[in-house]
Amino acid sequence: MSPICLNAIAVSKTYDSGLIFKKYKKVLDGASLEIEEGKTFGLVGPSGSGKTTLGRIMAGLDRPSGGDVLFHGKKIAEMDRTGYSHFRRRVQVVFQDPEGSLNPRKRIETAFDEVLSLVKVPKKVREERTLAIMDAVGLSEDLLCRYPNQLSGGQNQRVVIGRVLLLDPEVIILDEPTSALDISVQAQILNLLKDLQKQRGIGYLLSAQAGEGGKFMAQDVGVMKEGRLVFR
Repeated sequence: MSPICLNAIAVSKTYDSGLIFKKYKKVLDGASLEIEEGKTFGLVGPSGSGKTTLGRIMAGLDRPSGGDVLFHGKKIAEMDRTGYSHFRRRVQVVFQDPEGSLNPRKRIETAFDEVLSLVKVPKKVREERTLAIMDAVGLSEDLLCRYPNQLSGGQNQRVVIGRVLLLDPEVIILDEPTSALDISVQAQILNLLKDLQKQRGIGYLLSAQAGEGGKFMAQDVGVMKEGRLVFR
């Protein structure tokens, strides 16, 4: 068994609405799963079943109403600022809409440079890192001077994946990463993710409405049904 990088323990999430007469909606009900180093957990279910909410909670983007998320055995809710900052860098998210993840007014080169600046990579080595990442995700150097609207959906998703890789993540939450792409491009992106996992030992939480991506990539598959996680 590979080391467990990230796991959810009985995670629940309830939203409330209304000022006087409160209404409550439970979107997650005691979901538990483990993401192992270099392996994929496939999360399958229809829209609104709780997949995205669970992924966001495991990435630290939302807080659970109950339960815990552990990163290498430590509860992220109890981490100090340094520990939480390390966790947020090492657990990244790729969303289903690549164009929505990129600033349409900034060139691809700038999108990479901003990340490298954030993690304090010296300017003199940023170009080398950028070109290496472009090669890793199968993009040519000449695309760096272009804007997102000048690239295809598949190319933009490769850019998003490359930008995430600059942070050297241990886990990537893949929230339906191919659902906005053409069928032929979907297979290319899934193959890219599989190759990157093999090369870098990244753990994935892969969400999908249908089971094809999960069957292709995942060692374990769970089905979300109205906020509950059922294992196959």
